[in-house]
Amino acid sequence: MSKSHVSTAGELIRIRNLNKIYRMGGETLNALDNVSLTVNEGDFVAIVGPSGSGKSTLMNVIGCLDTPSSGEYWLDGEEISRLRENKLAEIRNRKIGFIFQGFNLLPKLTAIENVELPLVYRGVPAKQRRQHAVDALGKVGLGERIHHRPVELSGGQQQRVAIARALAGNPPILLADEPTGALDTRTGVEVMGFIRELNALGHTIVLITHDPGISQQAKRIVRIQDGRLHEEEAVPG
Repeated sequence: MSKSHVSTAGELIRIRNLNKIYRMGGETLNALDNVSLTVNEGDFVAIVGPSGSGKSTLMNVIGCLDTPSSGEYWLDGEEISRLRENKLAEIRNRKIGFIFQGFNLLPKLTAIENVELPLVYRGVPAKQRRQHAVDALGKVGLGERIHHRPVELSGGQQQRVAIARALAGNPPILLADEPTGALDTRTGVEVMGFIRELNALGHTIVLITHDPGISQQAKRIVRIQDGRLHEEEAVPG
C-alpha cells in the first residue's frame, strides 16, 4: 500500500474522527466517539481512563485487533481502517510489539522460545530470530535467564520477558496494556523504569492504564471518558 501524501514526517499513528459502534439488543453503544489522535516517532503517550471509558476499544483499534466503524487510521503511513483480518494480522505482527498485563507467556516454552515466537510467525530464519531474541533479553537484563521457563521466573522477570518479546522484531510501536497491573508496587516501579529506558533509547510507546500514577511517567497524557478523548497534557520533566 502506498504511503499517505498527507502524513507528516515522523508520524507513526494518525487517527481522525474515528468511531466504534456496537449494537446490542436493539441499543447502540458508541465505544469510541469521534476520536482523533496523533503519535509521533519517539513519543511516550499514556491513554488513561476508568473501566468502561473506551480505552480498551481504542487499544484494540491501535493494535490492529479490531477495526473502526468509521473514520481513518493511518499506521506508519498506511491507511488500515478497512483492511481484512489477514492483512491486519500481518501488519500487527510487523508494526506493533504488545506488552500485556498478564504477560501472555507460554508456560512450556523457555524465555528465549517465548521471545522468538512472533518472529517464527513472521518467517524469520532460525539463526536470525535466535540472535534477535538473545539481544532483546539482554536489553531487559535477562541475558542469563534465557533458558528459564516462566514458572522459574518472578512476576517482574516474566514481564521483562514479555517486553523482550515485544522488542524482538524491532516494531515501530510498543503497545503496553496495563503493564504493571499484575505486579506488586515495587516490581511495577522496576518495570516502568525499563519502559522509560526503552523510550529514552528511541522506542515509541503507547501505554493504556487506569492508574494516574502510571500515566504520569509518560511524556503525554490523553484522557478518555465515555468514548471521547479529552484535553491532552504534557508531563513536566
